[in-house]
Amino acid sequence: MKFADFKQGMVIHAGPIDVTEAEILEFARRYDPQWFHTDVQRAAQGRWGGLIASGWHTCAMAMRMVVDAALHDSESFGSPGLGEVRWRVPVRPGDRLRLEARVNGVRVSSSRDDLGIINWSWTVLNQHDEAVLELDATSLFDLGGNGTPAPSVG
Repeated sequence: MKFADFKQGMVIHAGPIDVTEAEILEFARRYDPQWFHTDVQRAAQGRWGGLIASGWHTCAMAMRMVVDAALHDSESFGSPGLGEVRWRVPVRPGDRLRLEARVNGVRVSSSRDDLGIINWSWTVLNQHDEAVLELDATSLFDLGGNGTPAPSVG
């Protein structure tokens, strides 16, 4: 999608992504090696009653869905950061995740007419329609067409 295609109030749907035990283990061993993400037997006896995905893995899967559905052919060049990130329900092997991204605001920077700014809220849901992740994101778009991203948000 191009920046001009984003409209306040629109909801973008993406996914699904099927979560596998192998992917949970691979991500966690590399980036979040806590036992409840990496040790199947110990996790089965733990608080969560089984292996769960790292929240950061869930964020990465959400990012993949957003790129596939909206950002892959856009003028997007990055983000100044996220608002609140909430992991609501653990993600488990066998889950099927989908994303709903609600566009809360679309504007051109007041100080740079070559900088587009989108504020949106992402919700990732599992196959039971339980929210597993909620986050608020800001995305920046190069509207100048010169490939040089604006250095700051105005």
